Amino acid sequence: MRLETDGTPPIDWRDLDRAALSRAYDNSGAVADSAARLADWRLRSAALRARPGHTLDLPYDPGPAHAAGPRNRIDLFACGRAGAPLLAFIHGGYWQRNAKEGFACLAEGPLALGLDVALIGYTLAPEASLTRIADEIGASLRALRAHDAAAGLGRRRLVVSGWSAGGHLAALALDGPDADAGLAISGIYDLAPIRRTSLDDALRLTPGEVEALSPIRLAPRRGVPLVVAYGADELPELRRQSRAYAAARAAEPETRCVALDGADHFSILEALAHPDGRLARIAAALGHS
Repeated sequence: MRLETDGTPPIDWRDLDRAALSRAYDNSGAVADSAARLADWRLRSAALRARPGHTLDLPYDPGPAHAAGPRNRIDLFACGRAGAPLLAFIHGGYWQRNAKEGFACLAEGPLALGLDVALIGYTLAPEASLTRIADEIGASLRALRAHDAAAGLGRRRLVVSGWSAGGHLAALALDGPDADAGLAISGIYDLAPIRRTSLDDALRLTPGEVEALSPIRLAPRRGVPLVVAYGADELPELRRQSRAYAAARAAEPETRCVALDGADHFSILEALAHPDGRLARIAAALGHS
């Protein structure tokens, strides 16, 4: 429950006012080149999406409680190896920004290491509640399984991953039957602090959602490997959330917590985008296990 600071006593997030707590979760404000990195990823992603051989914008049904929207789409990238494991990646943006199209470049590292990659789109807040967003992610994984079955691929190993808000959604997805392993990157695992920040203006979290949708508050599905990764140079609250979540899963022997030296909330994703990056190698190990 402690928030790290540099050279000062630890601060409990519950002692912070709304403005201070909002700053404690302001990843874009904390990283000077965050906008430039996002723009670079969009350019690199557009180049990858323009290459032939991909299956783009595969629609999925978000479930009987929700009408399908334009973001209920999946991009599939194949490595070319028969029976390759599948990495399903969920983008971040605090559940209210960004799109799958801007993160396709992250597939290049896993593709080079023998994984197929799916980029999952989902409806954003405030159009969708976090409950609905979580439901959509579960529906997208079911759709991936159904797509494989229709293609005669059988049940292959599926690793669910995500960054920032996507790390939160990936952790939640591990409780469903479709994920075989997880790689959660720089995620949010306890929603209680988020409810007291300006981020909640769009999310409008309820107390029930904080309980039901905070991975740290849920009993983990047994026997599912999970790597919780974060950047050593991230905001203290992001580092705390990752360590606390990994500690809450300490009884699960296949849970690992990994800090990437020199990485901030944005630069950490380059370790997934490149085949020699640590996160790409972790994803490959989880997939080929």
